[in-house]
Amino acid sequence: MSETRYTGRVTVGGPAQVHELESLMISKVAVGPMDNNAYLLRCRATGEQLLIDAANDAGTLLTLIGDDGIASVVTTHQHGDHWQALAEVVAATGARTYAGREDAQGIPVPTDVPLADGDVVTVGEVALTARHLVGHTPGSIALVYDDPHGHPHVFTGDCLFPGGIGNTRGDAGHFGSLLHDVRTKLFDPLPDETWVYPGHGRDTTLGAERPHLEEWRERGW
Repeated sequence: MSETRYTGRVTVGGPAQVHELESLMISKVAVGPMDNNAYLLRCRATGEQLLIDAANDAGTLLTLIGDDGIASVVTTHQHGDHWQALAEVVAATGARTYAGREDAQGIPVPTDVPLADGDVVTVGEVALTARHLVGHTPGSIALVYDDPHGHPHVFTGDCLFPGGIGNTRGDAGHFGSLLHDVRTKLFDPLPDETWVYPGHGRDTTLGAERPHLEEWRERGW
């Protein structure tokens, strides 16, 4: 499937959508329990695979992974809807587990590699940079792929969506922290063309959301 045909619109029980980049294939699938998105990344040079958020529906995820297995699985944050299939996927694949250092204790599957801001996670020859975004949870992370053949791609978990940042449950301090981190670690260094893959719902770009940053700050959510 060509890049121009990828829309990022997926539904629970429906097929995955595949975003084909020169060095990386990104398969997006929707699973339970709350229309969660899971992303399978495959290095085109080596065939190595990495899964982002084993949220639910282990059978769906293992079918997507296929016989090649996965080398690693990254959990974007500790909320239960993002790791309900993690134990089964890890048991079936032997994958290394990654999560933000501050969230690792809240995930019932042991984290092999706790991540801090700026740490690099590799899938084959492809490098992803972890950005620590505080507010939705203490240890939420986004993963940034700075595609040398095109624009960047960022997997934001529940920290950034079309129309706003993640839920901070009315806590002004958490909201201010998350908005600050999203602004300084994603919007400031990355261009408008950056493609955003969130933990739920449809994709967006930083360019589509950038004009609304001040609006988000003023409304407080």
